[in-house]
Amino acid sequence: MSKLASLNTLENWIDSYLNFEKTPKKNIFWLDTMKFFCQKFGHPENYAPCFHVGGSKGKGSISAFISYILDAAGFKTGLYTSPHILDFIERVASAHGYFEASAYDAAVSEIMNGVQSISSEELPGQRPITWFELVTLFGFLVFRQAKVDYSVYEVGLGGKLDSTNVVDPICACIGPIELEHTEFLGDTVEKIAGEKAGIIKKDRPVVVAKQVPSVKKVFQDEAKSKNAQIFFVDEEISNLCFDYDEGMRISFESKHFSRPIQAKLKLLGEFQAWNAAQAALAVKIAVPQITEEQIEAGLEKATLPARFETIKNPAGFNKIPMLILDGAHTVNSIRFTLETMENVFKKNKTDSKNLSFHLLFAAAADKDVADIAPLFQNKFEKITLTIPGTVKQSNLAAVEEAFSKAGMDFCSDADYPEQIKKALELASASKSVLLVTGSFYLVSEVKKTLGTRLPTPQVTS
Repeated sequence: MSKLASLNTLENWIDSYLNFEKTPKKNIFWLDTMKFFCQKFGHPENYAPCFHVGGSKGKGSISAFISYILDAAGFKTGLYTSPHILDFIERVASAHGYFEASAYDAAVSEIMNGVQSISSEELPGQRPITWFELVTLFGFLVFRQAKVDYSVYEVGLGGKLDSTNVVDPICACIGPIELEHTEFLGDTVEKIAGEKAGIIKKDRPVVVAKQVPSVKKVFQDEAKSKNAQIFFVDEEISNLCFDYDEGMRISFESKHFSRPIQAKLKLLGEFQAWNAAQAALAVKIAVPQITEEQIEAGLEKATLPARFETIKNPAGFNKIPMLILDGAHTVNSIRFTLETMENVFKKNKTDSKNLSFHLLFAAAADKDVADIAPLFQNKFEKITLTIPGTVKQSNLAAVEEAFSKAGMDFCSDADYPEQIKKALELASASKSVLLVTGSFYLVSEVKKTLGTRLPTPQVTS
């Protein structure tokens, strides 16, 4: 068996286009090219009813929960997310895995033949085609080829001008808002909320996470201008409870459900309990025939790589009692990761009282390392710093300065393959829990070191 040759061809072809995900630039976002593509390819974005999910954090998890609920209800559902951890095709998949190889093959042929037939003069403003536009278009085409019943699209960056914002969803979801990508989205949470609010569509419901009052007003005003019914999760959900026990048991209530929802999540953390509630609420509002039992089944099956992903006794380093992989890269998300770690090990004090904890950290150059570093104070016996691979620009000197100012000892080097190996070896030798965080790209490199690979669409050789 071998991976579909067409996917390798597609990756190489798409990589020849401008990739602002790897090298972000200002003033490079527009929607007219995507609208042109949608018309050119017969509006694949409208093939199936869809959910559109944005926000500063949690949007990947919310998207996954929605997809798994729809899957549990018997609907074939496309799930479009970013970034990928190991394989490009993770971005265009489903809750149950990947679609049939024929769907990918046909979409590869369709997009390459179609785009290559377009002259530069035809493109709106004769602007260059970007990598993310092509990946988004590919997602539309795969889901149409796979004949999905529903699709779920996670916003890439912002909302208003994100490539995904050509869809007309049956429901939009917006997660919590915080300062992020300020050079592109604005330097206040209100300005950022204004960009995120761009996914609210006329006469379509929107389900929004708990927000500070000034941000809440931004969403309320946008929803009113679009005649969109708006639901705030903290107002619609009551009695949300959670407890850790080989997973996380949650329960919550709402007037939208006929009874309390109870589930045991694989995705851990208080924020995941709220993400699950938001996803359940969105699905029930948009597809009311879905039952409470189907919602619970979907929530329990939902997984997502690198979101507090735990591996016990990883192969090759099996003396590490637990390896925690989390792509958190903002102050709040890392704070939640540390709170979750504390709660998970607090559950069984007998087993955890003698454990030590190690940290492997790396961050892209645009992250707020000055405010992130102090969060790790007095929590780790060993700290290893490096860069998150070579995909995104990084500034190791700034990371070192932040950790030094926070008064922490660390080992640091830009040779990330060697630093990853050292961190794993140190944790194994001392039988310590190892937290890997700061970047999805770092998590990807750690998984490669461990030899972890995800199955991709296969063909018989």
